[in-house]
Amino acid sequence: MTRPYLLHHVLDGPPSAPPLILGPSLGTSLRVWSPLPADLARSHRVLRWDLPGHGGSPADLLPPDGTASVAALAAHVLRLADAQGWESFAYAGISLGGAVGAHLAVHHPERVTSLGLVCSSACFGPREPWQARAALVRRAGIGPVLETGPRRWFADPGTAETPLGRALLGDLAATDPVGYAACCDALAADDLRPDLARITAPTLVVGGYLDVATPLDHARELADGIAGATLETCAVGHLAIEQPEAVGAALRTHLRAADSRHGRLGPGTAEVSGSAGMPEDPQWN
Repeated sequence: MTRPYLLHHVLDGPPSAPPLILGPSLGTSLRVWSPLPADLARSHRVLRWDLPGHGGSPADLLPPDGTASVAALAAHVLRLADAQGWESFAYAGISLGGAVGAHLAVHHPERVTSLGLVCSSACFGPREPWQARAALVRRAGIGPVLETGPRRWFADPGTAETPLGRALLGDLAATDPVGYAACCDALAADDLRPDLARITAPTLVVGGYLDVATPLDHARELADGIAGATLETCAVGHLAIEQPEAVGAALRTHLRAADSRHGRLGPGTAEVSGSAGMPEDPQWN
């Protein structure tokens, strides 16, 4: 029997540390998490992954016929965890990557020890705009969404001209239209609002005051619907990596508390490892 293909991924941090999976947003690669302080990989074994058609993941890992779902993406993430031998893991994701984590926390609560939802949503709006975007990309390619990307992603327009901004927009330009459209289909169908109360994992919600893609009301809805969730807000756009120190500090505090409850505190002072045979991320300074 052929082993199912795994999403492209990179591993950092001590192999014996508590596992942490980081999910990307639509149109980005695993590079989107690179600016966060290395402290995450000092205390955790960090796995970052690429959406189908993004970065190094092939587009055909999602169906191209409009039936792609967040559940299918979540199943791919579980295969990644299983391949590492992880029975449970902490999870944090941006936007669509956050929706994948929320789905896992609802449907596989025994696997998720803590949850971080960054500029994400329980429902990303009506189906029709996402279906229209999917149709546009299938017809015209990535160009139309690349043109509007900086306005959707960055609170500071100047971020698009920084090394990181140019790299992220380069990743968007290289995204396979088939995979991007399938992810739009998944977003169109996603609505976890009726199930938020089923999430029992300790949850951090990060919302951006300047996020036009998932405005702050989306973050408040998540925090209100998940029992005991903590809401942190900051002056960021949709890609909160514009302020990596603020987002990193919130995640570290959240992870430390959750790991302590589970008796899973990592080494904390270990050196950051390489990326398990994958190319190193480019440096931004």
